[in-house]
Amino acid sequence: MGRPPFVPRLVYFEPQALDYPLGKQLFDKFQQMGIEIRTTTSHNQIRDLPGDTDFQKYRIAKSTLVVGIRKTLRFDTSKPSAEYAIPLATGCMGHCHYCYLQTTMGQKPYIRTYVNVEEILEQANEYMKVREPEITRFEASCTSDIVGIDHLTHTLKRAIEFFGESKFGRLRFVTKFHHVDHLLDANHNGKTRFRFSINADYVIKHFEPGTSALSDRINAARKVASAGYPLGFIVAPIYIHDGWQKGYYEMFERLESELPRQAKENITFEFIQHRFTKPAKRVIEKNYPMTKLELNEEARRYKWGKYGIGKYIYQKEEEQEIKTHLENYMKKFFPNATLEYFT
Repeated sequence: MGRPPFVPRLVYFEPQALDYPLGKQLFDKFQQMGIEIRTTTSHNQIRDLPGDTDFQKYRIAKSTLVVGIRKTLRFDTSKPSAEYAIPLATGCMGHCHYCYLQTTMGQKPYIRTYVNVEEILEQANEYMKVREPEITRFEASCTSDIVGIDHLTHTLKRAIEFFGESKFGRLRFVTKFHHVDHLLDANHNGKTRFRFSINADYVIKHFEPGTSALSDRINAARKVASAGYPLGFIVAPIYIHDGWQKGYYEMFERLESELPRQAKENITFEFIQHRFTKPAKRVIEKNYPMTKLELNEEARRYKWGKYGIGKYIYQKEEEQEIKTHLENYMKKFFPNATLEYFT
């Protein structure tokens, strides 16, 4: 049903990846699938992606998978979602026009998966030990849509079961994909919050090509709730467009009508308004020259950000209007829900 699961058209292997069991498994799997496999000393050395123009190369790169090892085992912080970002993968096969990965991925928008999963999880364990007996939350989707590739790698499933056995760890991630069936029997023990990114029809239709339809995401959320996972939704980016109040009202209305009763008891929401940076605007306009995304700096207010890169967000009155409307819709349709943050 819906969009088929991601299959890379080209796979690169870093040599050290084959020293790990998962690396060998993936090599055999992709060979059997008849996918073209190349080797590279490091992902940084990839220079020969197919395509005659930047436009073609960008699209082929988004369907290229690099299998390697995660060398840097120092985790970034991940506020306000969690204490740390756990690095299981990088990059995404979706083509969301507004995505901040546009700039963080730079000229290399291919997807990377890391096969030294046990080393990454051991590092998570070290972070948990330092904070005991406080709970430590790990966000698995800061640099990727991990669900989008996990039907191939099962690294997310391994992490879910690892945190399921931990005393002080919690895992969370968010997805725009509905390919969740292999995760339904994971021993999560209620310690992983499974979140879906949702939006008004207008935003999904115009700015989220290459992702699952809203109906498929909601259907996957039903399955996840039935499997006992705590459920959450990120409404992002909240984007002002003609009829936006009606669009977001209908989104909440639909969500409420299609979710099973038990899913509505322990549900969280996160609200993130649309923002962009100057570098992101340049990359978006280059990669998606026909986009309808509104990127007018004059209409926004400037907010200083991390690393000295400021972002353009809505004016104060618009921001307040967004916040008021969406909080009211959430309270109307999900009176028991928790709003984790609005940013």
